[in-house]
Amino acid sequence: MICSPQAIVVLVWVWEQIDSEMAHLKRDKEKLINRIRRIRGQVDAIEKALEQETEAADMLQLVAACRGALNSLMGELIEGHIRFHVIDPDDNPNSARGRAAQELLDVLKTYLR
Repeated sequence: MICSPQAIVVLVWVWEQIDSEMAHLKRDKEKLINRIRRIRGQVDAIEKALEQETEAADMLQLVAACRGALNSLMGELIEGHIRFHVIDPDDNPNSARGRAAQELLDVLKTYLR
């Protein structure tokens, strides 16, 4: 999965539009934007490598690194969504629902590696 530089720009714009009802995203906004900018740098490196006709093995390494970064971002966003919108963040994390949410997050993190 390769994202175009335009797609990354759209992601940055989306984060800049975050409003107050998404407080957990607003709290982590700078960290997430910095992560997106690093991903943009990885996408730019892929584009440059293609233009320079880089060896296939090196290209695969660049794409794999970018994919890993995108999966990590996706995992972080999913975790925040589950913790703040699916379960009540004020609930006891040891409740049945809290444990189930943690199990789901653990599976997602393993899947997105």
